[in-house]
Amino acid sequence: MKAQELFKQGYNCAQSVFCEYCEKVGIDYETGLKLASSFGGGMGRLREVCGAVSAMFMLIGLKQGYISPTDDNVKEKHYAKVQELAQKFEEKFGSIICRDLLGLPSGKCEAKPSKRTEEYYKERPCEEFIKFASELIEKEL
Repeated sequence: MKAQELFKQGYNCAQSVFCEYCEKVGIDYETGLKLASSFGGGMGRLREVCGAVSAMFMLIGLKQGYISPTDDNVKEKHYAKVQELAQKFEEKFGSIICRDLLGLPSGKCEAKPSKRTEEYYKERPCEEFIKFASELIEKEL
C-alpha cells in the first residue's frame, strides 16, 4: 500500500494517507503534501485527531463534500459520512485521538518531530492506523 510506504519514507500519517489518493481527488502531489503537513502528530503534534483520520476527512470532503452553505441536506449527508468513517476507525482502535492511540499522557507535546529510526517504527502503531484509514477511504473514493 502506498500510504505505508510514504510513512516509512518519513511523511506524517496525514500526508501518507492523503497523498496515496491525490491523483484520484484531483490534487497534485506537492500540494497534497503541503495541505496534509499540518495534520501530522494529531494536528501539529498537538496529539488531537489522528492524522490518518484527518486525511480521510479531507479526502471525503474533496470527493463528496458540500459547497453550498445553505444546503442542510447535503451538509447532513456529508457529516454523517464523516461520522461513519470516524466510528469505524474508533471501533477498530478505541479512539480517533492520537494521544489515546499512542498511549501518551495529556498535555502539550513538543513541536520537534521524533526521529524516524528503526526503533521508532517498531514502537509506533501508526502504520496500522494508516493502513486501516487508507482501506476505509479507498472504498469511498
